[in-house]
Amino acid sequence: MLIFAASDKGGAGRTVTSANLAYHRALAGDDVCYLDFDFGSPTAAAVFDVVGAREATQARGLHAYLTGEISEPARIDVWSETEHQVLSSPPPGCGRLVLMPGDVSGGEFATGDDNLRRCVDLLMALYYEFDLVIVDLSAGRSYAVDMTLEATAQPEMNQVMARWLVFHRWTRKHVAAAASLVYGERGIIAGGVHRGHDEDALRAAVRFVRAAVPDPESPLWSQVSPTQSAWMRKTDEELKQLASSLGVGYSQSLGSIPLEPVLLWREQLITDEDVLDSQIANQETWQALIQLAARLTDDKCWEQA
Repeated sequence: MLIFAASDKGGAGRTVTSANLAYHRALAGDDVCYLDFDFGSPTAAAVFDVVGAREATQARGLHAYLTGEISEPARIDVWSETEHQVLSSPPPGCGRLVLMPGDVSGGEFATGDDNLRRCVDLLMALYYEFDLVIVDLSAGRSYAVDMTLEATAQPEMNQVMARWLVFHRWTRKHVAAAASLVYGERGIIAGGVHRGHDEDALRAAVRFVRAAVPDPESPLWSQVSPTQSAWMRKTDEELKQLASSLGVGYSQSLGSIPLEPVLLWREQLITDEDVLDSQIANQETWQALIQLAARLTDDKCWEQA
């Protein structure tokens, strides 16, 4: 299965959350490949803690491949190349976890016939090699989004199962931006239909993920004043109403990730050691990531409401 990770804005938690989802699916035994299609700012290597390996593959990343500078993009085996002590000792039974990095010196580029053909060839090959392929796209209405919409509309990809996750933070600005990215005049749905996608099928393949969601009832906010507490609850309800009115409500959401200091400040993979041993990360975040990772391929979670 192909999963395209998109967001209208940077800082929406797209990369760090989707990298954690890839990690959890690999822990569960799936062979997972993560593609850094954020051509303007490829940062996935830092989340997987393979910065040294990524630097060694410079000029051999996805940007160089798609623009025809190289014939095959670099692959990084995260388990063997990571500098993270926990990740370097994966448990028995886990699947492969492979990162295809971007190029620091790359940048956005318009889609031409040659770029498109290389993209289709790559996605097709990885689709049949891995159980799950996560493609981290540049923020906004980017060339990366356009390329993947064009690629998945090609006849040879008709039988390839592809789904879209659109990430946003739990604020009015982010909720509105996520809705516009999907449903707007130049959004994913309109762009896909223009390229030949079936509108109903594409709509059914899109779900939203709320990131950095504060829970007014959690112990984290138990010390705020009664006035602040009441305001937080009121604001949360207003956001729920706004999301529902814009088509980003509960029925279209695949899940939410709690406000988590480790994700905000370190932008890293959260391991069981972080939750159970050092206890720097919250159990609620760990469970939310596990549940969201499982829902990626749970057909019931993608049925239209």
